[in-house]
Amino acid sequence: QVQLVESGGGLVQAGGSLRLSCAASGRTSSSYVMGWFRQAPGKEREFVAASTWRSITYYTDSVKGRFTVSRDNAKNTVYLQMNSLKAEDTAVYYCAARTAFDYISYSARAYNYWGQGTQVTVSS
Repeated sequence: QVQLVESGGGLVQAGGSLRLSCAASGRTSSSYVMGWFRQAPGKEREFVAASTWRSITYYTDSVKGRFTVSRDNAKNTVYLQMNSLKAEDTAVYYCAARTAFDYISYSARAYNYWGQGTQVTVSS
């Protein structure tokens, strides 16, 4: 079992920044793919960004150039630095771990461990 706990969400004005953290515990491994997803009210959960253990990263088009995913394998922690936030970034952000394979998937179904989510609200 892997436990994931997100932190760092909150209310920020458009153009501002937030950094989300996701601390993993339990049966952790630096080989896991770590991803960030988000879900806005009335919408499906969507892929935001992910990192392999070699720090190969992928981003959804809407956040490229604004968000940066990084990880500290020694601390079992993954981060999502969010800059130039927009109102449309408002959502609950979830951290997820993919343990079965070491390559990134954009599908939420490919990730088998999830955090409880942290709310990010961007006011315009």
